[in-house]
Amino acid sequence: MKEKQKGISLFSLVAVIVSSAIGGGVFNVANSLATAASPAGVIISWILVGIGIVALVLCLNHLVLHKPELNGLSDYARAGFGDFVGFLSGWGYYLSSWFGNIAFAVLLMQTTAYFLPGFQTEKGSLTLLSILIVSIISLGMTVIVVFGVETAAFINAIVLIAKLVPLGLLIVTAAISFRFGIFTAHFWGNIVTNAAGVVSVSGKLTASGLVTQVKSSLMVMVWLFVGIEGAAMMANRAKKKSDAGRASVLGVTILLAIYILLSLLPFGYLDQATLAKLQTPGFVYLMKHMVGGWGGSVMAIGLMISLIGAWLAWTMLPVEATSQLSEQKLLSSWFDKRNKYNAPSNSLWLTEVIVQVFIIVTYFFSNAYMVFVNLCTAAIMICYALVGLYSLKLGIQKKRLSISVFGLIAVVFQIFGLYMSGWQFIWLTSILYAFGFALYYVARREHKLKISRLEWLAMVAITAFAIFALIALVTNHFGLRASLGL
Repeated sequence: MKEKQKGISLFSLVAVIVSSAIGGGVFNVANSLATAASPAGVIISWILVGIGIVALVLCLNHLVLHKPELNGLSDYARAGFGDFVGFLSGWGYYLSSWFGNIAFAVLLMQTTAYFLPGFQTEKGSLTLLSILIVSIISLGMTVIVVFGVETAAFINAIVLIAKLVPLGLLIVTAAISFRFGIFTAHFWGNIVTNAAGVVSVSGKLTASGLVTQVKSSLMVMVWLFVGIEGAAMMANRAKKKSDAGRASVLGVTILLAIYILLSLLPFGYLDQATLAKLQTPGFVYLMKHMVGGWGGSVMAIGLMISLIGAWLAWTMLPVEATSQLSEQKLLSSWFDKRNKYNAPSNSLWLTEVIVQVFIIVTYFFSNAYMVFVNLCTAAIMICYALVGLYSLKLGIQKKRLSISVFGLIAVVFQIFGLYMSGWQFIWLTSILYAFGFALYYVARREHKLKISRLEWLAMVAITAFAIFALIALVTNHFGLRASLGL
Protein backbone atom coordinates (compact mmCIF):
# COMPACT_ATOMS: atom_id res chain seq x y z
CA MET A 1 0.00 0.00 0.00
CA LYS A 2 1.37 3.40 -1.00
CA GLU A 3 2.16 5.63 1.98
CA LYS A 4 0.19 8.87 2.06
CA GLN A 5 2.32 11.81 1.01
CA LYS A 6 2.85 14.38 3.72
CA GLY A 7 2.83 18.14 3.26
CA ILE A 8 0.47 21.04 2.73
CA SER A 9 -2.19 20.51 0.07
CA LEU A 10 -2.97 22.89 -2.77
CA PHE A 11 -6.21 23.92 -1.07
CA SER A 12 -4.42 24.62 2.22
CA LEU A 13 -1.75 26.67 0.45
CA VAL A 14 -4.41 28.83 -1.18
CA ALA A 15 -6.12 29.26 2.21
CA VAL A 16 -2.82 30.34 3.78
CA ILE A 17 -2.30 32.96 1.06
CA VAL A 18 -5.81 34.40 1.38
CA SER A 19 -5.73 34.39 5.18
CA SER A 20 -2.30 35.99 5.47
CA ALA A 21 -3.07 38.78 3.01
CA ILE A 22 -6.56 39.82 4.17
CA GLY A 23 -6.02 42.15 7.10
CA GLY A 24 -7.72 45.16 8.61
CA GLY A 25 -7.09 47.44 5.64
CA VAL A 26 -9.73 45.82 3.45
CA PHE A 27 -12.45 46.91 5.91
CA ASN A 28 -11.71 50.52 4.98
CA VAL A 29 -10.87 50.18 1.29
CA ALA A 30 -14.04 51.57 -0.32
CA ASN A 31 -14.18 54.92 1.46
CA SER A 32 -10.37 55.28 1.34
CA LEU A 33 -10.58 54.97 -2.44
CA ALA A 34 -13.72 57.13 -2.71
CA THR A 35 -11.82 60.09 -1.25
CA ALA A 36 -9.38 59.88 -4.15
CA ALA A 37 -10.89 58.20 -7.20
CA SER A 38 -14.05 57.69 -9.26
CA PRO A 39 -15.11 54.14 -10.24
CA ALA A 40 -13.18 54.46 -13.52
CA GLY A 41 -10.05 55.52 -11.66
CA VAL A 42 -10.41 52.60 -9.24
CA ILE A 43 -10.81 50.08 -12.08
CA ILE A 44 -7.75 51.39 -13.96
CA SER A 45 -5.73 51.39 -10.72
CA TRP A 46 -6.73 47.77 -10.04
CA ILE A 47 -5.61 46.72 -13.52
CA LEU A 48 -2.16 48.21 -12.87
CA VAL A 49 -1.92 46.79 -9.35
CA GLY A 50 -3.12 43.34 -10.48
CA ILE A 51 -0.42 43.10 -13.15
CA GLY A 52 2.29 44.26 -10.75
CA ILE A 53 1.29 42.02 -7.83
CA VAL A 54 0.93 38.88 -9.99
CA ALA A 55 4.40 39.52 -11.46
CA LEU A 56 5.83 39.92 -7.95
CA VAL A 57 4.24 36.69 -6.71
CA LEU A 58 5.60 34.78 -9.70
CA CYS A 59 9.07 36.19 -9.00
CA LEU A 60 8.87 35.14 -5.34
CA ASN A 61 7.64 31.70 -6.28
CA HIS A 62 10.51 31.21 -8.74
CA LEU A 63 13.07 32.25 -6.12
CA VAL A 64 11.65 29.91 -3.48
CA LEU A 65 11.70 26.96 -5.89
CA HIS A 66 15.07 27.62 -7.50
CA LYS A 67 16.97 29.34 -4.67
CA PRO A 68 15.92 27.29 -1.61
CA GLU A 69 19.21 28.06 0.16
CA LEU A 70 18.19 31.71 0.48
CA ASN A 71 16.04 32.86 3.39
CA GLY A 72 13.79 35.90 3.15
CA LEU A 73 13.68 39.13 1.18
CA SER A 74 16.97 40.44 2.57
CA ASP A 75 18.77 37.28 1.45
CA TYR A 76 17.46 37.68 -2.10
CA ALA A 77 18.74 41.27 -2.22
CA ARG A 78 22.06 40.25 -0.64
CA ALA A 79 22.58 37.37 -3.08
CA GLY A 80 21.86 39.63 -6.02
CA PHE A 81 23.56 42.87 -5.07
CA GLY A 82 25.75 42.45 -1.99
CA ASP A 83 25.56 42.80 1.78
CA PHE A 84 24.66 46.49 1.96
CA VAL A 85 21.69 46.16 -0.40
CA GLY A 86 20.64 43.09 1.59
CA PHE A 87 20.69 45.24 4.72
CA LEU A 88 18.60 47.94 3.00
CA SER A 89 15.99 45.33 2.09
CA GLY A 90 15.92 43.67 5.51
CA TRP A 91 15.84 46.96 7.41
CA GLY A 92 13.06 48.20 5.14
CA TYR A 93 11.06 45.04 5.89
CA TYR A 94 11.66 45.60 9.62
CA LEU A 95 10.39 49.19 9.42
CA SER A 96 7.42 48.16 7.31
CA SER A 97 6.36 45.50 9.81
CA TRP A 98 6.10 47.72 12.86
CA PHE A 99 4.64 50.58 10.82
CA GLY A 100 1.90 48.09 9.94
CA ASN A 101 1.35 47.21 13.59
CA ILE A 102 0.76 50.85 14.45
CA ALA A 103 -1.76 51.10 11.59
CA PHE A 104 -3.53 48.07 13.14
CA ALA A 105 -3.53 49.81 16.52
CA VAL A 106 -5.11 52.99 15.15
CA LEU A 107 -7.74 51.08 13.17
CA LEU A 108 -8.60 48.97 16.25
CA MET A 109 -9.37 52.08 18.28
CA GLN A 110 -11.33 53.62 15.40
CA THR A 111 -13.41 50.44 15.31
CA THR A 112 -13.88 50.51 19.09
CA ALA A 113 -15.23 54.04 18.66
CA TYR A 114 -18.25 52.50 16.88
CA PHE A 115 -19.35 51.08 20.25
CA LEU A 116 -17.74 53.66 22.53
CA PRO A 117 -17.58 57.12 20.91
CA GLY A 118 -14.64 59.19 22.03
CA PHE A 119 -11.86 56.72 21.23
CA GLN A 120 -10.72 58.82 18.26
CA THR A 121 -10.66 62.51 17.48
CA GLU A 122 -12.49 64.09 14.56
CA LYS A 123 -9.23 64.43 12.64
CA GLY A 124 -8.59 60.67 12.81
CA SER A 125 -5.85 60.60 15.44
CA LEU A 126 -5.96 58.68 18.71
CA THR A 127 -7.17 60.15 21.97
CA LEU A 128 -5.04 59.90 25.10
CA LEU A 129 -7.29 57.08 26.35
CA SER A 130 -6.87 55.19 23.07
CA ILE A 131 -3.10 55.64 23.23
CA LEU A 132 -3.05 54.17 26.74
CA ILE A 133 -5.18 51.17 25.69
CA VAL A 134 -3.21 50.30 22.55
CA SER A 135 0.06 50.74 24.45
CA ILE A 136 -1.12 48.11 26.94
CA ILE A 137 -2.30 45.81 24.13
CA SER A 138 1.01 46.19 22.27
CA LEU A 139 2.94 45.41 25.45
CA GLY A 140 0.73 42.35 26.01
CA MET A 141 1.40 41.12 22.46
CA THR A 142 5.14 41.38 23.01
CA VAL A 143 4.93 39.55 26.35
CA ILE A 144 2.98 36.70 24.68
CA VAL A 145 5.60 36.31 21.95
CA VAL A 146 8.53 36.69 24.41
CA PHE A 147 7.16 33.66 26.26
CA GLY A 148 7.12 31.71 23.03
CA VAL A 149 3.37 31.54 22.50
CA GLU A 150 3.00 32.27 18.78
CA THR A 151 -0.20 32.26 16.78
CA ALA A 152 -1.87 28.91 17.43
CA ALA A 153 -3.89 27.05 14.82
CA PHE A 154 -7.19 27.63 16.58
CA ILE A 155 -6.54 31.39 16.79
CA ASN A 156 -5.84 31.43 13.04
CA ALA A 157 -9.09 29.58 12.38
CA ILE A 158 -11.12 32.04 14.48
CA VAL A 159 -9.44 35.01 12.84
CA LEU A 160 -10.02 33.64 9.33
CA ILE A 161 -13.75 33.18 10.03
CA ALA A 162 -13.92 36.66 11.59
CA LYS A 163 -12.45 38.10 8.40
CA LEU A 164 -14.36 36.23 5.73
CA VAL A 165 -17.89 35.95 7.19
CA PRO A 166 -18.58 39.70 7.58
CA LEU A 167 -16.82 40.51 4.29
CA GLY A 168 -18.88 37.84 2.51
CA LEU A 169 -22.04 39.25 4.10
CA LEU A 170 -21.08 42.72 2.90
CA ILE A 171 -20.45 41.53 -0.68
CA VAL A 172 -23.85 39.81 -0.83
CA THR A 173 -25.68 42.76 0.72
CA ALA A 174 -23.91 45.33 -1.48
CA ALA A 175 -24.62 43.24 -4.60
CA ILE A 176 -28.34 43.07 -3.73
CA SER A 177 -28.42 46.80 -2.98
CA PHE A 178 -26.40 47.76 -6.05
CA ARG A 179 -27.96 50.41 -8.30
CA PHE A 180 -26.40 50.84 -11.72
CA GLY A 181 -27.54 54.45 -12.02
CA ILE A 182 -25.67 55.44 -8.88
CA PHE A 183 -22.55 53.57 -10.04
CA THR A 184 -22.45 55.29 -13.43
CA ALA A 185 -23.55 58.77 -12.29
CA HIS A 186 -19.97 59.96 -11.84
CA PHE A 187 -18.11 57.03 -13.41
CA TRP A 188 -15.64 59.30 -15.25
CA GLY A 189 -15.76 62.14 -12.73
CA ASN A 190 -12.92 64.31 -11.47
CA ILE A 191 -12.41 64.34 -7.71
CA VAL A 192 -12.33 67.71 -5.98
CA THR A 193 -11.30 68.16 -2.35
CA ASN A 194 -11.76 71.59 -0.82
CA ALA A 195 -9.69 73.18 1.92
CA ALA A 196 -11.89 71.62 4.60
CA GLY A 197 -11.26 68.14 3.19
CA VAL A 198 -14.77 67.73 1.77
CA VAL A 199 -14.80 65.49 -1.31
CA SER A 200 -17.01 66.20 -4.32
CA VAL A 201 -17.15 65.15 -7.98
CA SER A 202 -16.83 67.78 -10.68
CA GLY A 203 -16.92 67.48 -14.47
CA LYS A 204 -15.42 64.84 -16.72
CA LEU A 205 -12.24 62.95 -15.94
CA THR A 206 -9.18 64.52 -17.54
CA ALA A 207 -5.80 62.88 -18.19
CA SER A 208 -4.21 64.78 -15.30
CA GLY A 209 -7.20 63.92 -13.13
CA LEU A 210 -6.78 60.23 -13.91
CA VAL A 211 -3.08 60.38 -13.01
CA THR A 212 -3.99 62.00 -9.69
CA GLN A 213 -6.62 59.33 -8.99
CA VAL A 214 -4.23 56.47 -9.76
CA LYS A 215 -1.53 58.13 -7.67
CA SER A 216 -3.85 58.40 -4.67
CA SER A 217 -5.19 54.83 -5.05
CA LEU A 218 -1.98 52.86 -5.38
CA MET A 219 -0.78 53.01 -1.76
CA VAL A 220 -4.22 51.95 -0.49
CA MET A 221 -4.30 48.98 -2.89
CA VAL A 222 -0.72 47.79 -2.37
CA TRP A 223 -1.27 47.91 1.42
CA LEU A 224 -3.88 45.17 0.97
CA PHE A 225 -1.20 42.81 -0.34
CA VAL A 226 1.49 43.48 2.25
CA GLY A 227 2.38 40.03 3.59
CA ILE A 228 1.82 38.26 0.27
CA GLU A 229 5.52 37.36 0.29
CA GLY A 230 4.87 34.96 3.17
CA ALA A 231 2.81 32.70 0.91
CA ALA A 232 5.69 31.90 -1.42
CA MET A 233 7.77 30.86 1.58
CA MET A 234 5.47 27.86 2.13
CA ALA A 235 6.66 26.16 -1.08
CA ASN A 236 9.13 23.83 0.62
CA ARG A 237 6.34 22.49 2.86
CA ALA A 238 3.91 21.69 0.06
CA LYS A 239 3.04 18.14 -0.97
CA LYS A 240 4.32 19.03 -4.42
CA LYS A 241 6.51 22.01 -5.14
CA SER A 242 4.55 22.60 -8.33
CA ASP A 243 1.49 23.23 -6.11
CA ALA A 244 3.19 26.33 -4.72
CA GLY A 245 3.14 28.05 -8.10
CA ARG A 246 -0.49 27.17 -8.75
CA ALA A 247 -1.49 28.20 -5.22
CA SER A 248 0.24 31.56 -5.59
CA VAL A 249 -1.62 32.38 -8.81
CA LEU A 250 -4.95 31.07 -7.48
CA GLY A 251 -4.52 32.89 -4.18
CA VAL A 252 -3.71 36.22 -5.78
CA THR A 253 -6.59 35.79 -8.25
CA ILE A 254 -9.04 35.16 -5.38
CA LEU A 255 -7.69 38.14 -3.44
CA LEU A 256 -8.00 40.41 -6.45
CA ALA A 257 -11.60 39.27 -7.00
CA ILE A 258 -12.51 39.90 -3.33
CA TYR A 259 -10.77 43.26 -3.20
CA ILE A 260 -12.21 44.51 -6.50
CA LEU A 261 -15.76 43.56 -5.48
CA LEU A 262 -15.35 45.24 -2.10
CA SER A 263 -13.86 48.32 -3.76
CA LEU A 264 -16.49 48.81 -6.46
CA LEU A 265 -19.84 47.51 -5.14
CA PRO A 266 -20.23 50.33 -2.56
CA PHE A 267 -20.06 52.86 -5.43
CA GLY A 268 -23.40 51.41 -6.56
CA TYR A 269 -25.06 51.96 -3.20
CA LEU A 270 -23.90 55.41 -2.07
CA ASP A 271 -22.90 58.35 -4.21
CA GLN A 272 -19.19 59.07 -4.12
CA ALA A 273 -19.29 62.14 -1.89
CA THR A 274 -21.34 60.28 0.75
CA LEU A 275 -19.09 57.20 0.52
CA ALA A 276 -16.01 59.36 1.00
CA LYS A 277 -17.53 60.93 4.14
CA LEU A 278 -18.02 57.59 5.92
CA GLN A 279 -16.16 57.32 9.20
CA THR A 280 -13.22 54.95 9.52
CA PRO A 281 -13.48 51.94 9.28
CA GLY A 282 -15.77 52.50 6.32
CA PHE A 283 -17.36 49.05 5.99
CA VAL A 284 -18.61 49.14 9.58
CA TYR A 285 -20.61 52.30 8.87
CA LEU A 286 -21.55 51.20 5.34
CA MET A 287 -23.03 47.97 6.72
CA LYS A 288 -24.92 49.96 9.35
CA HIS A 289 -26.22 52.20 6.55
CA MET A 290 -27.41 49.19 4.49
CA VAL A 291 -29.01 46.90 7.08
CA GLY A 292 -29.03 48.77 10.39
CA GLY A 293 -27.07 48.72 13.63
CA TRP A 294 -26.76 44.93 13.85
CA GLY A 295 -24.87 44.86 10.55
CA GLY A 296 -22.42 47.49 11.71
CA SER A 297 -21.91 45.58 14.96
CA VAL A 298 -21.20 42.30 13.13
CA MET A 299 -18.69 44.04 10.88
CA ALA A 300 -17.03 45.86 13.80
CA ILE A 301 -16.69 42.70 15.90
CA GLY A 302 -15.27 40.79 12.95
CA LEU A 303 -12.77 43.54 12.25
CA MET A 304 -11.68 43.76 15.89
CA ILE A 305 -11.02 40.01 16.06
CA SER A 306 -9.21 40.18 12.72
CA LEU A 307 -7.03 43.05 13.90
CA ILE A 308 -6.10 41.38 17.18
CA GLY A 309 -5.15 38.17 15.35
CA ALA A 310 -3.17 40.03 12.68
CA TRP A 311 -1.45 42.17 15.30
CA LEU A 312 -0.34 39.08 17.21
CA ALA A 313 0.99 37.44 14.05
CA TRP A 314 2.71 40.63 12.92
CA THR A 315 4.43 41.11 16.28
CA MET A 316 6.86 38.42 15.15
CA LEU A 317 7.46 39.90 11.68
CA PRO A 318 9.89 42.68 12.71
CA VAL A 319 12.00 40.30 14.79
CA GLU A 320 11.99 37.69 12.05
CA ALA A 321 13.57 40.35 9.85
CA THR A 322 16.21 41.27 12.45
CA SER A 323 16.94 37.59 13.16
CA GLN A 324 17.55 36.96 9.47
CA LEU A 325 19.78 40.04 9.24
CA SER A 326 21.72 38.81 12.27
CA GLU A 327 22.18 35.35 10.75
CA GLN A 328 23.43 37.02 7.55
CA LYS A 329 25.92 39.10 9.64
CA LEU A 330 24.17 42.31 8.63
CA LEU A 331 23.12 43.06 12.22
CA SER A 332 24.78 42.24 15.52
CA SER A 333 24.22 38.77 17.02
CA TRP A 334 22.56 40.65 19.92
CA PHE A 335 19.40 40.90 17.78
CA ASP A 336 19.07 37.12 17.50
CA LYS A 337 19.85 36.28 21.12
CA ARG A 338 17.21 33.77 22.25
CA ASN A 339 15.62 33.33 25.66
CA LYS A 340 14.71 29.94 27.11
CA TYR A 341 11.47 29.99 25.08
CA ASN A 342 13.50 30.37 21.86
CA ALA A 343 12.16 33.88 21.29
CA PRO A 344 14.53 36.70 20.18
CA SER A 345 13.76 38.73 23.31
CA ASN A 346 16.30 41.53 22.78
CA SER A 347 14.87 42.43 19.39
CA LEU A 348 11.29 42.06 20.65
CA TRP A 349 11.78 44.50 23.53
CA LEU A 350 13.72 47.02 21.44
CA THR A 351 10.98 46.96 18.81
CA GLU A 352 8.33 47.37 21.50
CA VAL A 353 10.06 50.50 22.83
CA ILE A 354 10.10 51.97 19.29
CA VAL A 355 6.42 51.07 18.77
CA GLN A 356 5.45 52.67 22.08
CA VAL A 357 7.13 55.93 21.02
CA PHE A 358 5.33 56.00 17.68
CA ILE A 359 1.98 55.11 19.26
CA ILE A 360 2.31 58.35 21.24
CA VAL A 361 3.19 60.21 18.02
CA THR A 362 -0.18 59.19 16.50
CA TYR A 363 -1.81 61.71 18.81
CA PHE A 364 -0.42 64.53 16.67
CA PHE A 365 -1.26 63.12 13.20
CA SER A 366 -4.43 63.74 11.22
CA ASN A 367 -5.74 60.47 9.74
CA ALA A 368 -3.02 58.56 11.58
CA TYR A 369 -4.18 55.26 10.06
CA MET A 370 -3.40 56.38 6.49
CA VAL A 371 -0.09 57.93 7.55
CA PHE A 372 1.20 54.59 8.80
CA VAL A 373 -0.36 52.69 5.91
CA ASN A 374 1.61 54.92 3.54
CA LEU A 375 4.84 54.58 5.53
CA CYS A 376 4.45 50.79 5.71
CA THR A 377 3.72 50.50 2.00
CA ALA A 378 6.57 52.80 0.95
CA ALA A 379 9.09 50.77 2.97
CA ILE A 380 7.89 47.36 1.71
CA MET A 381 7.78 48.48 -1.92
CA ILE A 382 11.55 49.05 -1.81
CA CYS A 383 11.96 45.42 -0.70
CA TYR A 384 9.60 44.19 -3.43
CA ALA A 385 11.45 46.19 -6.09
CA LEU A 386 14.70 44.45 -5.11
CA VAL A 387 12.98 41.05 -5.44
CA GLY A 388 11.94 41.98 -8.98
CA LEU A 389 15.42 43.29 -9.77
CA TYR A 390 17.06 40.07 -8.56
CA SER A 391 14.61 38.00 -10.62
CA LEU A 392 15.40 40.12 -13.66
CA LYS A 393 19.12 39.57 -13.09
CA LEU A 394 18.67 35.79 -12.75
CA GLY A 395 16.47 35.67 -15.84
CA ILE A 396 19.13 37.43 -17.91
CA GLN A 397 21.92 35.23 -16.53
CA LYS A 398 20.00 32.00 -17.18
CA LYS A 399 18.49 33.28 -20.43
CA ARG A 400 14.97 32.64 -19.09
CA LEU A 401 12.71 35.13 -20.87
CA SER A 402 9.67 34.53 -18.67
CA ILE A 403 11.57 35.22 -15.43
CA SER A 404 13.16 38.31 -16.95
CA VAL A 405 9.76 39.63 -18.01
CA PHE A 406 8.14 38.98 -14.61
CA GLY A 407 11.11 40.61 -12.87
CA LEU A 408 11.00 43.64 -15.14
CA ILE A 409 7.24 44.09 -14.63
CA ALA A 410 7.65 43.78 -10.85
CA VAL A 411 10.49 46.33 -10.78
CA VAL A 412 8.72 48.82 -13.04
CA PHE A 413 5.48 48.51 -11.05
CA GLN A 414 7.15 49.07 -7.67
CA ILE A 415 9.16 52.05 -8.91
CA PHE A 416 6.09 53.45 -10.68
CA GLY A 417 4.03 52.93 -7.53
CA LEU A 418 6.59 54.70 -5.35
CA TYR A 419 6.81 57.60 -7.79
CA MET A 420 3.06 57.92 -8.25
CA SER A 421 2.34 57.66 -4.54
CA GLY A 422 4.59 60.59 -3.74
CA TRP A 423 8.20 60.79 -2.69
CA GLN A 424 7.45 62.27 0.75
CA PHE A 425 7.03 58.92 2.50
CA ILE A 426 10.23 57.52 0.98
CA TRP A 427 12.00 60.66 2.14
CA LEU A 428 10.59 60.25 5.64
CA THR A 429 11.66 56.59 5.89
CA SER A 430 15.22 57.64 5.04
CA ILE A 431 15.42 59.11 8.57
CA LEU A 432 14.95 55.65 10.10
CA TYR A 433 17.30 54.10 7.53
CA ALA A 434 19.99 56.51 8.75
CA PHE A 435 19.58 55.21 12.31
CA GLY A 436 19.91 51.68 10.96
CA PHE A 437 23.32 52.44 9.44
CA ALA A 438 24.80 52.77 12.93
CA LEU A 439 23.64 49.21 13.65
CA TYR A 440 25.05 48.01 10.32
CA TYR A 441 28.43 49.55 11.24
CA VAL A 442 28.42 47.79 14.63
CA ALA A 443 27.60 44.46 12.96
CA ARG A 444 30.45 44.79 10.47
CA ARG A 445 32.87 45.55 13.33
CA GLU A 446 31.58 42.61 15.36
CA HIS A 447 32.00 40.15 12.49
CA LYS A 448 35.35 41.71 11.42
CA LEU A 449 33.99 42.59 7.99
CA LYS A 450 34.89 45.71 6.04
CA ILE A 451 32.56 48.37 4.72
CA SER A 452 33.43 49.19 1.14
CA ARG A 453 33.97 52.71 -0.18
CA LEU A 454 30.79 52.41 -2.26
CA GLU A 455 28.79 51.39 0.83
CA TRP A 456 30.17 54.39 2.75
CA LEU A 457 29.17 56.69 -0.09
CA ALA A 458 25.66 55.21 -0.14
CA MET A 459 25.27 55.62 3.63
CA VAL A 460 26.51 59.22 3.51
CA ALA A 461 24.12 60.04 0.65
CA ILE A 462 21.07 58.50 2.35
CA THR A 463 22.00 60.11 5.69
CA ALA A 464 22.27 63.51 3.99
CA PHE A 465 18.87 62.83 2.45
CA ALA A 466 17.54 62.07 5.96
CA ILE A 467 19.03 65.25 7.46
CA PHE A 468 17.33 67.34 4.77
CA ALA A 469 14.07 65.55 5.61
CA LEU A 470 14.41 66.52 9.27
CA ILE A 471 15.15 70.12 8.31
CA ALA A 472 12.12 70.15 5.99
CA LEU A 473 9.93 68.82 8.81
CA VAL A 474 11.12 71.47 11.25
CA THR A 475 10.85 74.33 8.74
CA ASN A 476 7.62 73.02 7.16
CA HIS A 477 8.88 72.75 3.59
CA PHE A 478 8.18 70.38 0.66
CA GLY A 479 4.87 69.17 2.10
CA LEU A 480 6.39 66.74 4.62
CA ARG A 481 4.29 67.99 7.51
CA ALA A 482 1.16 67.88 5.39
CA SER A 483 1.87 64.26 4.39
CA LEU A 484 1.90 63.39 8.11
CA GLY A 485 -1.21 65.43 8.82
CA LEU A 486 0.69 67.82 11.09
